[in-house]
Amino acid sequence: MTSRQPVSFVTVRRRFEFRSIEVGRWVTEPERDRAAVRFYQALCDLMTVLNGPESLISLRGTLGLQYGIGGRPGVAAHYIPATRQLALAKNAGAGSLAHEWFHAFDHYMGAKAFRSSQSTAFASSAWLDSVQRKPHPLNDLLGECFQAILLNEEGTQPSELFQTSRQADKKLKVLYYARPEELCARAFEAFVEDREPHNQFLVNGTVHSDEARSGLYPQGAQRQRINAAFDAYFQALGEALYRQQAKAG
Repeated sequence: MTSRQPVSFVTVRRRFEFRSIEVGRWVTEPERDRAAVRFYQALCDLMTVLNGPESLISLRGTLGLQYGIGGRPGVAAHYIPATRQLALAKNAGAGSLAHEWFHAFDHYMGAKAFRSSQSTAFASSAWLDSVQRKPHPLNDLLGECFQAILLNEEGTQPSELFQTSRQADKKLKVLYYARPEELCARAFEAFVEDREPHNQFLVNGTVHSDEARSGLYPQGAQRQRINAAFDAYFQALGEALYRQQAKAG
């Protein structure tokens, strides 16, 4: 009986078929090995939450990962639209993976779900700007997710989450929390955390953090509506992707 091979970033790349994985030169071998295990476990958790195959996680092999490269002061993780890469800082990326993954997914879907959407546009921004949606039942379900996040229950006014985020931006004199892609990434974080994944490397802080207490994550009835919309969308998307795989296989 052979022993089980240790998880490495090679394992992560092969399992999920990421376009590339880059690790910073200042990341030590033990740090790299620990990070690889955490990435692998978190991405397996995400796949379970989304009821989808590996190809969903890597966005059909178009997404790249970076760990411990460059970074910005005070930023634990970020998504780079120009190169379609998800980047986590060496010592501060834990809990940020779900948020940044949804940025990548939102960006990927911009051109897939909407007509005349710029290649740099996020699907959430295209939806808010009333860009024409490509006709498909899955795109309709995605639109219902954005509506649950950005509008009230009647669909007539900005949601409570949107208004709270706009107030936070006004206080800080920035435009960050109320940007549609940021609202949707935080809502996705809450959806994932409410599914109780096994580790906190994927997501952490949508309930007990200062931001959560300030209302910058969905609360109460709106959180339930968002979770239900995401659940319906990713259930249908996962089933469609698995059917495609079965036909191709």
